[in-house]
Amino acid sequence: MTFDSARWQARLDGLRAAHHVPGATLAVLVDGEIHELASGLLHRGTGVETTTDSVFLSGSLAKVYTATLVMRLVDSGDLDLDAPVVSVLPEFATPDAEATKTITIRRLLSHTGGLTCDFTYDSGRGDDCLAKYVEAAREVALDCPPGTAISYSSLGYVVLGRVIEVLTGKTWDQALKDMLFTPLGLERSMTLPEEALRFRVAMSHLGEPGADPDPAPAWDLMPRSAGPYGRVIISAGDVARFVQMHLDGGTAPDGTRVLSADAVAAMQRREVDSPDKWTVSADGWGLGWTLYDWEGTPGYGHDGSAVAQHSYLRVVPHAGVAVVLLANGGGTDRLYADLFRELLAELAGVRMPDAFGPPADPPVVDMAPLVGVYKREGVVTTIAQDDDGRAHIRYEFVDGMKDFSPPLEMDLVPVSETVFAASGGPAFSGGHIPVVFSTLSDGTPCVYIGMRATPKTG
Repeated sequence: MTFDSARWQARLDGLRAAHHVPGATLAVLVDGEIHELASGLLHRGTGVETTTDSVFLSGSLAKVYTATLVMRLVDSGDLDLDAPVVSVLPEFATPDAEATKTITIRRLLSHTGGLTCDFTYDSGRGDDCLAKYVEAAREVALDCPPGTAISYSSLGYVVLGRVIEVLTGKTWDQALKDMLFTPLGLERSMTLPEEALRFRVAMSHLGEPGADPDPAPAWDLMPRSAGPYGRVIISAGDVARFVQMHLDGGTAPDGTRVLSADAVAAMQRREVDSPDKWTVSADGWGLGWTLYDWEGTPGYGHDGSAVAQHSYLRVVPHAGVAVVLLANGGGTDRLYADLFRELLAELAGVRMPDAFGPPADPPVVDMAPLVGVYKREGVVTTIAQDDDGRAHIRYEFVDGMKDFSPPLEMDLVPVSETVFAASGGPAFSGGHIPVVFSTLSDGTPCVYIGMRATPKTG
């Protein structure tokens, strides 16, 4: 299929402006060719224009790079997916000594290890930053028992980054360069700010919904230890080139084998279903990849966010199509939804789901089994019901996260018996956030907000 660059450039320009996104880059892989487009400004303060070779903070898209590195070590025989993490990393621990022994590499890759997400710890700029992070994380409580549910975990990916360091004798940053960036020719992919400054770098922008945002006070607020879960600095074209290796069964364009075909397939194989199918459009999870089911058409990809920069990647393997969007603030989710819905329909015959929100005629739901208190490390979620039957949620940061944000108070509108749309919170840009009630495999009720499982405690 011929890709009409001029038409899609006009569409990108129009949607970007309509959704108040300062700058964006788009890369589309179709018929073995990568098409790169750019629109808007990298920095509204300086007026620097976005170009196709500009680099952006990727946020959690970094996890797929870390997962690919792990699978290279599995290929080489240096690592067993089902080995307990402590067999490779004896210093790894959680407050639950028995549970710690059951956390495997596979569970970390698929977010089923029970480790929490929101442990941000600045362990310094030194090459020992991941080792120090893993040491500090020993005191962080599990979200849920290992293997009982999916619970999205950035902490787990720092542990994987440290496993890579121990097995390669290199920093995670250097291993990524040597084992992925160099063999794939990814010249605009890096991990450290001082490396990014060689290129045109996107600035984050913050502001109220529906208006043009202003440059953020800092470019990147993440510590170096966030690298394995949240900081690969990339161009959209380089992401497409990385994905092309996965679509080509693990080989680089010059024929160099980067991953075995078995490893590529294993990463896309469903390890766990996702009760929350809306926060990041996840129907399930593989080994690193978010897995999608578009009315029977399978796909994979990942999303990411860092300050106000956002990344979106969707891959439709049967069609050989991949779409990458990087953007630096404003209504990025709406830009993604509008643009990807049109692109994937035309190029791959895929129908993306409608935007999440409450139905026009919400069902009547018995809230009694759902009302109560749910707790995980740093967060207490309270579900309550008024005398008139209206349901509410209070999402409160506690303990080490108590200064992260004031408590969020929102109304809950039923979508189904277990899925609710939360609205009224200032953090959610006037849209709706999914609140999904589920059960751990051990029978414990839990609630999902932001793909994090929070067990019921009272």
